[in-house]
Amino acid sequence: MVNSKKEQYYTIYSLKESILNAKILDIIKEESSEKEVQEEREEQYHKKVIESFFEYGKLKSIPVQRKKKRIILDEIAKAFESGRIYTEREVNITIADYHDDFCTIRRDMISEKILTRNEKGYQLIKKD
Repeated sequence: MVNSKKEQYYTIYSLKESILNAKILDIIKEESSEKEVQEEREEQYHKKVIESFFEYGKLKSIPVQRKKKRIILDEIAKAFESGRIYTEREVNITIADYHDDFCTIRRDMISEKILTRNEKGYQLIKKD
């Protein structure tokens, strides 16, 4: 928004009129197109992670990197119905369809706030 130029001992500042004369709607449109590009990149990244870690619907290994692990856990969470309360056995069986280490995945889903656990059982946490 500001130009600067050096003149002897002083720095002279001036406003960039082109930016100040721009309409707010034009600026917002530019930002929204960047947002769409970013969303497309994230979607491609999700697909790449899922393709890398899943083979024939089974999880090959549990990712170490947290961001990748979250994507995998969200994918497994699609097997659970929203609003339904599951017993621990039902959760284990559902997760075991994806990977043999259902205890680690169940624990990670709780710590990532995908599943909640109380005295009644396990329940999928609704996303906003």
